[in-house]
Amino acid sequence: MAQATKGTGDKSTGDRAAEKALPYRVLARKYRPTDFTTLVGQEAMVRTLRNAIATGRIAHAFMLTGVRGVGKTTTARIIARALNCVGADGKGGPTVDPCGVCDNCKAITEDRHVDVIEMDAASRTGIDDVRELIEGVRYRPVSARYKVYIIDEVHMLSEKAFNALLKTLEEPPPHVKFLFATTEIRKVPVTVLSRCQRFDLKRVPQDVLIEHFGRISATEKVEISPEALALIARAADGSVRDGLSMLDQAIAHGGGVVDAAQVRDMLGLADRSRVLELFEKTMRGDAPSVVASLGEMHDSGADPVVILQDLLELTHWVTRLKVAPEAAAGSADSERAQGLAMAGKLSMASLTRAWTLLMKGLQETLSAPSPLRAAEMALIRLCYVADLPSPADAIKSLQNGAPSNGAGTPAPRSGGGGGASARLATQPVTAVGQPAAALPSPRNFTEVVALFETKREARLVNYLMHHVHEVRCEPGLIEFRPEPQAPPDLAHRLSESLSRWTGRRWIASVSNDAGKPTLTAQKATKADDLRSQAEVNPLVLAILKTFPGAKIDSVRRKGEQTSLVADLQGPSGEEPPLPDEYPADDDIPESEF
Repeated sequence: MAQATKGTGDKSTGDRAAEKALPYRVLARKYRPTDFTTLVGQEAMVRTLRNAIATGRIAHAFMLTGVRGVGKTTTARIIARALNCVGADGKGGPTVDPCGVCDNCKAITEDRHVDVIEMDAASRTGIDDVRELIEGVRYRPVSARYKVYIIDEVHMLSEKAFNALLKTLEEPPPHVKFLFATTEIRKVPVTVLSRCQRFDLKRVPQDVLIEHFGRISATEKVEISPEALALIARAADGSVRDGLSMLDQAIAHGGGVVDAAQVRDMLGLADRSRVLELFEKTMRGDAPSVVASLGEMHDSGADPVVILQDLLELTHWVTRLKVAPEAAAGSADSERAQGLAMAGKLSMASLTRAWTLLMKGLQETLSAPSPLRAAEMALIRLCYVADLPSPADAIKSLQNGAPSNGAGTPAPRSGGGGGASARLATQPVTAVGQPAAALPSPRNFTEVVALFETKREARLVNYLMHHVHEVRCEPGLIEFRPEPQAPPDLAHRLSESLSRWTGRRWIASVSNDAGKPTLTAQKATKADDLRSQAEVNPLVLAILKTFPGAKIDSVRRKGEQTSLVADLQGPSGEEPPLPDEYPADDDIPESEF
């Protein structure tokens, strides 16, 4: 009995020694799913496959697509097992729950089954590789029910390789199944996609990743804080494999005990509270404090690119809180209170402007020789414009005599962007709410058009140039005959705009009189006259004779400027010339309406 006990003990010790001798397997391989029950975050696809196998409606080709690390190749191997499983008794058929003990299941799991052929299209892209594959399709499987071809990164195949595969893919033998995996579904020809049953594997939600990584950490007997798990899940960006690789690194970094600070150091992340503080300083316009805080975060190991990415994420989060306050659910109490407070202070215009500038700053930082300097410039730029009012607020400020800094945003300190809005708000206004320095009243129709052009009213300028015939125009009064293309409210818009800009009442009315030709027609007539004069000018004739083949392209008066406003104003003492050109209706973008 004692001897037997000793023998058993020796065997146990030997087993433990053998286990220690085995090479270490990374978590991404050790915990790779072997059946659909352990596949994480793809319930919709599993449900479809379960129903298809249960009803015998099994496609001959599957296209699995999704971002890296969500389980495309793993799913293909599970499908291969499900199709070829014969059960523990050797009499079973295709099943969504493979037994894992039959010879086919074991061989496929260990990547040694002769009838399950895996091909990496990234390294075998040519037509010869596909021809070799097609040659093997006609032979029946050796021991399995189906011969399964798994082609990973199928989008890497060449055009000729795809074409060679098409006929076989459309009408494969009944004993063959194709399983394709790709991260670039748009690069796969439509002719191939139309012959496959497509499954889009979605990014795994962050809460599912946290729960999954927590279970693995418990199995590995690793102490890891919930905040550290959340950081890893967020950095994984929906990829299980990426998350497990980072978890593996964090365990090695922490020696079996992992906290949030270690994960931040490992990933080069900034403390969430410090990012919130940096965001508040930036939106307050406190440029010196922003530069100092950014430098401290960089010195502590935070990557400037990651800091800007965190600020972008924070801007998006605060914007969501402003639109839907319930989006704060699930955040820490202190973080939620801080986010709601910022959402209440900041206007939507400030947040959208911050998003645009941070996106531009991130692009510059990614390509700059010094990421820190580029990030500093991006944040300083944001400090100086974060509180500037929108154009609508600026106009209201001028009309009402009240400063506009956005929705409750405090004025920036240390010159941080407050100068422009302060100067804007302190301009004197008249008793009727109009700017004190009102624009001079136009004296004729061309000056009216010039005024609208300087105000960037492109659509109205287009109508006035192409579709309006002047009947009478003097300071305070316009009569015109519109063409059908002109809007019905053109008279009201002219009267309202001119009255607002000039500080005096203007009346615009529609007349039935024929009126003058349109400004465009007048301009064309004057251009023809000038060309006729130029064609008989002795100097021009001499130039044309000296340079055979030369021609007159356009004609201008001596000293005449080329801007539209200058053309409309014209030389003193002469009839104001008309603009050279103005776009027709279809050439004006909708943003100008």
